Amino acid sequence: MVSAGARAGCHARLMLVAGLLLTGGALSTPAPAASLSPETKARVEALEPALEAYVKKGMAAFDVPGAAVGIVADDRLIYAKGFGMRRKGGADPVDAGTVFQIGSTTKAFLATALAIAVDRGKLEWNDRVIDRDPGFVLRDPWVTREFRIYDLLAQRSGLPPYANDSLGAFGFDAAKLMHSLRFVAPQTSFRSTFTYTNITHLFAGQIEAQALGAPDWPSLARREILEPLGMHDTSFTPEAIEHAPDHATGHRWTPKGTVEIPFDFADPYVFGPAGDINSTIEDCARWLRLQLADGVFDGHRLVSVKNLAITRTPNVAIGETVAYAMGWIVNSTPNGRVVWHNGGTGGFGALIGFAPAQHVGVVVLTNEQNRGFPDGVGLWVLDRLLGNPETDHVQQALGRVTAAAAEETVVFERPGTPRPPPDLISLAGDYTNEEMGAAALAVEKDDLVATLKETGARLRLEPFDGDVFTLRLVPEGRFAGIAATLGDKPLGFADFAAGGRGRLTRLRTIIDGQAYLWRKKSGSADAQ
Repeated sequence: MVSAGARAGCHARLMLVAGLLLTGGALSTPAPAASLSPETKARVEALEPALEAYVKKGMAAFDVPGAAVGIVADDRLIYAKGFGMRRKGGADPVDAGTVFQIGSTTKAFLATALAIAVDRGKLEWNDRVIDRDPGFVLRDPWVTREFRIYDLLAQRSGLPPYANDSLGAFGFDAAKLMHSLRFVAPQTSFRSTFTYTNITHLFAGQIEAQALGAPDWPSLARREILEPLGMHDTSFTPEAIEHAPDHATGHRWTPKGTVEIPFDFADPYVFGPAGDINSTIEDCARWLRLQLADGVFDGHRLVSVKNLAITRTPNVAIGETVAYAMGWIVNSTPNGRVVWHNGGTGGFGALIGFAPAQHVGVVVLTNEQNRGFPDGVGLWVLDRLLGNPETDHVQQALGRVTAAAAEETVVFERPGTPRPPPDLISLAGDYTNEEMGAAALAVEKDDLVATLKETGARLRLEPFDGDVFTLRLVPEGRFAGIAATLGDKPLGFADFAAGGRGRLTRLRTIIDGQAYLWRKKSGSADAQ
């Protein structure tokens, strides 16, 4: 998943235990395609009525306009069905060929491409990132030197969750996002704790493409994975999904119902291999077949068993029975291991998962921001196919998201008798920040508006309580789309602090829980 708008539903929160990382290996002999066993066929057919009732009930509870579900078993797509409509209130139904954004399930494609590069001797798992890309710099020089290729995907960098993702919403490009990580203070020690990031995957995609002689990540993925698998309806741009004859339109979730959002913004595509793939049930089923066959598709091996297995090896613990690998989450269940990942963008949600020992997998794609519905359906299907105790994952997710929305409302609820704000004119001026550069803060009516000079994004600071303000993205120009994705929810808070002469010359903005510090430039009124 991905920027300030997309990342809310884009990812599950996960963790790691460092394990032994193996290097490449020779490609093994292609395995024969499996035939569909009568037992598997009967198991899925018996599940269908309950599955369809469960999907419809969950769609009603979350107000999901459209969804598609596919089940893969024994190297074939044995169930595929669309539910609802491609857009809310529309007349075009979803089917197995409808194109959706699949968000952070893209990360597993990146991991598999890395395994292919290791197979060919073009990279090693343990290569230092700075040896492959000298532009990789983190705040801690030791961590910069010790960061390895596999660390880029392992979600244990020590950076804050979703570090600097919000810069994508403000119009900064991938190069700026990558450069910005050098200014981020670590939240935990390196490799000790799960913290989910997206920007690190941009480095991995760039390194892999260079190693395998491709111009960029989409070209690499298309050549090494999509074309060999026949994933002809899969793409990497907002234009591609919008112009596809059979595509879904995205919607954001609200407690009162879903709201359609436009395609005219960069999220999640600015994050590249962290979440830029558009796909269908039929195409994702081919991807699952490759995973279930341990790297073989239609009798041809694309990636070795050995290196593909490394992408599914837990690296950091999320809980007693859940861990993060590389682009995959690994669950230990009563009746076997489940490997999966969810995805979420501003208007779409997805889950792709499988049970390796049982040779079954599931894909769930939706045109609603991921607040837990696709995850719940996918994990419910895998539980039922494995014979695990029944858990209503969708209802649990609905309870969590409803409670979170109520809590968020309280957080942004202005005090009944707020303190008056400082003199706004005295706060105006030019400010600088390491991650975002220069901004001009000016008074507009009763608010302050900060204009980011590099991108033109405008952030409105609305009085909240004394020297505390709420932040909102002004919905204009190329930022209208992401503002529509955010809806009425503020981005976060801003507050002012005094400098050395007691004047308010220091600004702190808090977005997605991450603080950005700004200083008034010399020459501005009251600057120090």
